[in-house]
Amino acid sequence: MEIPWQKDLASTWLAAADQHRLPHAVLLAGPPGVGKRALAAWMVARKLDLHRDPVPCYPFQRPQHPDLHWLSRPEDKTSILIDQVRALVHDLSLTSHSGRGKAAVIEPAHLMTNSAANSLLKTLEEPPGDALLVLVADRIGRLPATVFSRCQRIEVRVPAEQVSLEWLDRLQPGKSWAEPLRMAGHAPLAALDALDRLDASTAMSREFQAVALGQQSPVEIAAKWSKSDAAFVLDWLARQVQQVARSLVGGDPTNYAAGNSVLQRMDRRNVFCYLDQINRLRGQPQGSFNVTVALEGLLIDWATGLRHVDRDGTPAALSLGSNRAIAGR
Repeated sequence: MEIPWQKDLASTWLAAADQHRLPHAVLLAGPPGVGKRALAAWMVARKLDLHRDPVPCYPFQRPQHPDLHWLSRPEDKTSILIDQVRALVHDLSLTSHSGRGKAAVIEPAHLMTNSAANSLLKTLEEPPGDALLVLVADRIGRLPATVFSRCQRIEVRVPAEQVSLEWLDRLQPGKSWAEPLRMAGHAPLAALDALDRLDASTAMSREFQAVALGQQSPVEIAAKWSKSDAAFVLDWLARQVQQVARSLVGGDPTNYAAGNSVLQRMDRRNVFCYLDQINRLRGQPQGSFNVTVALEGLLIDWATGLRHVDRDGTPAALSLGSNRAIAGR
């Protein structure tokens, strides 16, 4: 099924191709769940003349072609490694099988190690022959500036809510999509996963509010949440705190389910510091910190109304008991 919110991006890309003005290195940036990988697959498939679809589609499959190299993190690793990038660079230097040049996708590019990213710089600046490199990044802040500056950035944004709801209803008719879409930060593809986790998210919302009201132990809830996927928990937590921040800025506690009894105890500046701490944890590779201890630190701060949030930029989850979150991994 076509991805409607990418129609303008696809039209612009095709117009540039007709004028022979396509860039050699592209960075697709945007939040998870907006279809960046589908767009990357469409771009390289058009480049290699594997299909003539006018718009990216979902679900997508990685195109298979001897002139295409799709680079991603190995299943048993937390990063994209230098040996992978070196193999890619070597492959791009070889003669094209089809005569249409070479293409490569690196995703997620923000997981490249520093050495891997450095080994790619010359190729990004001067791709051999008629090559197209597409980098996909969910968190561009983790990309080295040297990589960022050598790519043409294309921002894939979250579509309007009505566009997302209509698309989701065509994809899976009869479902109630409003709440999963909200849970997913209004990213349509992420809403598909959110629907499957709706019951878990609803329970977590009750527990998060109970911790704030002193009705449940933050340590016990942290132990429970740590049994779930860490990325899911931290992403969910970030969205909850974003909702709190919007309520505080807008001065309307009814925007947050826990209401004024929770919000009135919180300093606005501390909420934003707290959100920054969560985002720092989200940006760390899996396995680099103790999830249970990290969640304990975050929920203890939440239970105390964020009074002791560290404003020097150190995540509370890492300052809890010194560096127990890291040392205990």
